[in-house]
Amino acid sequence: MYHNLDSILNQQVRLAIVSILIKVNKADFNYLKEQTQTTQGNLSHQLKKLKEAEYININKTFEKNYPKTYCSLTTKGKKAFEEYVKQMKKYWIFR
Repeated sequence: MYHNLDSILNQQVRLAIVSILIKVNKADFNYLKEQTQTTQGNLSHQLKKLKEAEYININKTFEKNYPKTYCSLTTKGKKAFEEYVKQMKKYWIFR
């Protein structure tokens, strides 16, 4: 049954990122770093994995001459999260 879990989301930081983004329209890099309590390098790596899977969009802008990175969940990412939760519920029901 565990084999049905999405390998992209079945990682603590990536699951935390998507869990945050499911609640908000978008979140900036620093907010995600603070909420996930991970390093800048690890967060960058996990965001890259989520973007490659097309689960998130990453938009880079400038605010007051400072770079800002914003992330938002895609429709594909939302569906993947919902399916992940559904599969986890099945796993816990049958234990």
